Amino acid sequence: MENVNKGRIRNSYASVVVSISLVLFLLGAIGVLALNAKKVTDYVRENFVFTIFLKDTAKKVEVKKLQKTLELTDYVKSTEYVSKEEAAEVVKNELGEDFINFIGYNPLKNSIDIHLKAEYVHPDHMEMIEKNLASKEFVTEVVYDKMLIEQMTKNIEEVTFWLMIFASMFMVVAIALINSSIRLSVYSKRFTIKTMQLVGATKGFIRRPFMWNNIKLGLIGAFIALSLLSAILYYLQLNFPILSNIQDMKFYAILYLGVIAIGIFISWLSTYFAINKYLVLRTEQLYY
Repeated sequence: MENVNKGRIRNSYASVVVSISLVLFLLGAIGVLALNAKKVTDYVRENFVFTIFLKDTAKKVEVKKLQKTLELTDYVKSTEYVSKEEAAEVVKNELGEDFINFIGYNPLKNSIDIHLKAEYVHPDHMEMIEKNLASKEFVTEVVYDKMLIEQMTKNIEEVTFWLMIFASMFMVVAIALINSSIRLSVYSKRFTIKTMQLVGATKGFIRRPFMWNNIKLGLIGAFIALSLLSAILYYLQLNFPILSNIQDMKFYAILYLGVIAIGIFISWLSTYFAINKYLVLRTEQLYY
């Protein structure tokens, strides 16, 4: 009988660890998905080109000053000056023929390509930036794809909204699953809890070993979940090298610590309430 009881306890512990591991692994995966989704959208936004076309009469000093001023602003990530000759070479390569010889002159303008920081690639911000730059005397035109920006912003906001809804729902389900596993584990020891109470043990004394034991199980589950997550991330980096360019190690450190903290907190909270349930029950109620 003693061996049977030990086997049941081991099975109970194993089910708790497996439940915590799977739930925390999925939570971590959602966190990674959210991070990479943001990184990809930021990468796309920051590679979006905002072009200023300059008058031929613009002096080099004025152009250099404008470029330096732009690089010092909060909303610009980088700038690149493109002369009309360089632009002509690009067009020539794309067309496969020398269009300048055909029309007799170079109709293109000197320009500055601007890459904005991701948070400023938004219709409202870009409209304000456009008005500010268009007011410069030596600027002839400010060009960017307004329709693309509006559509991209709308899509990103929708995806972010539904991702947050999904993550919140899954968090509730995760708490419920871990809580259920721990309650079943505590249920198997309800008579031990009541016996300790009947011989005079305080509630704190009774709770303590159960709390520490389930916190340890939460930690084990968290480390198993993070090991699985790390293995999958390593596999993805080997097979998709481009993902290495958008990795944020600081965020991953916070995510890993968060997963461990969630595992500990949910284990502690679930154990606390599960123990309290049996502390207030009468002996005869333990059989129901």
